[in-house]
Amino acid sequence: MTDSNTHIKARVIESISDIPGPVWDNLTGSDNPFISHAFLNALEETGCVSNETGWLPHHLVIENSKNKIIAAAPLYIKSHSQGEYVFDHGWAHAWERVGGSYYPKMQVSSPFSPVSGPRLLVGSGKDSNKNRLILLKALENICDKLNISSVHVTFSDHNDWEVMGKAGWIQRLGRQFHWHNRNYDSFDDFLSELTSRKRKTIRKERLSVISQGLKVQPLVGDEITIDHWDAFYKFYVDTYDRKWGYPYLTRDFFELIQKSLGDKVILMMAEHESSPVAGALNLRSDNALFGRNWGCVKEYKFLHFETCYYQAIDFAIKNNISFVEAGTQGPHKIQRGYEPVETYSGHYIPNDSFKDAVKRFCSEERREIDWEIQAITDFSPYKIKE
Repeated sequence: MTDSNTHIKARVIESISDIPGPVWDNLTGSDNPFISHAFLNALEETGCVSNETGWLPHHLVIENSKNKIIAAAPLYIKSHSQGEYVFDHGWAHAWERVGGSYYPKMQVSSPFSPVSGPRLLVGSGKDSNKNRLILLKALENICDKLNISSVHVTFSDHNDWEVMGKAGWIQRLGRQFHWHNRNYDSFDDFLSELTSRKRKTIRKERLSVISQGLKVQPLVGDEITIDHWDAFYKFYVDTYDRKWGYPYLTRDFFELIQKSLGDKVILMMAEHESSPVAGALNLRSDNALFGRNWGCVKEYKFLHFETCYYQAIDFAIKNNISFVEAGTQGPHKIQRGYEPVETYSGHYIPNDSFKDAVKRFCSEERREIDWEIQAITDFSPYKIKE
């Protein structure tokens, strides 16, 4: 697609390896690892995203008259709604009940990663919002040309979300729970901000892990060995088999992101009598720690909280990290110091009737999210300051 007035050209790239890494990363305007060239390329190289898995790479790039890439979006053609964490199964069923075909659909996201970040990659120049609109128009054109039901931009940052609203896309809100580092000097310093009852509960849970003979420690970058990855992958697959059914990520993927992302990879590994029994994968940016995959081979009381939440908080304090994102789900996180925050997505639906129905749904859902965040906030474990 070419704009004859400005000589802007949109192209689809079927492998992110065809785009130079520094060019892509310069457009993200962020050190968020989940949108980095290295992370997305690792997903492709190890077969986590492919036509066979229902995530067909179809990355969109915008070039100027000198063939310089000035904007991009991580785009996939999807044949299902798995691995997204912004749920649209109800939309798919409704559309198909009236004879429509919801799949394939277009997805702009970081696959299998409910982590907010930029999705309309435009760098930080003065034309950033203009280029966001160009990307959105190109996505609309591809959708219309291929006769695809819809385009979904999920877990976007707020800037992308606002521009999508101005472009007439449906805006959707979600919520997660994040922990915020208020310049704490230690884990005990953090606990001192909680009510007495919540403080005692957390201390009791952490002591219980120790009393069971468990040791949990963070392993960073090169500290993670092949044996650690073998153990963690076993935990990961076993947990998916028991709870979710399909492990999206391959064994090779974990080793490749360690090689390409280095010290941005942190593995919280739990051992019992020197044998690994559980683990939680985290990635980090300069100011955030992102909790992702968890797995265990045996249930130990409170070990999940220790490995996924308390170790992440402790690591963030010791490394001057501003906040921790602990993934999806979990109102139980509120009692452990995590607070509700909004997440954002935008949706383009060409069919007017279907668009109106989805828009009404998102409007009603938004009122529920607003109410829920306020209600949950009222149960905050933090002491009320005078």
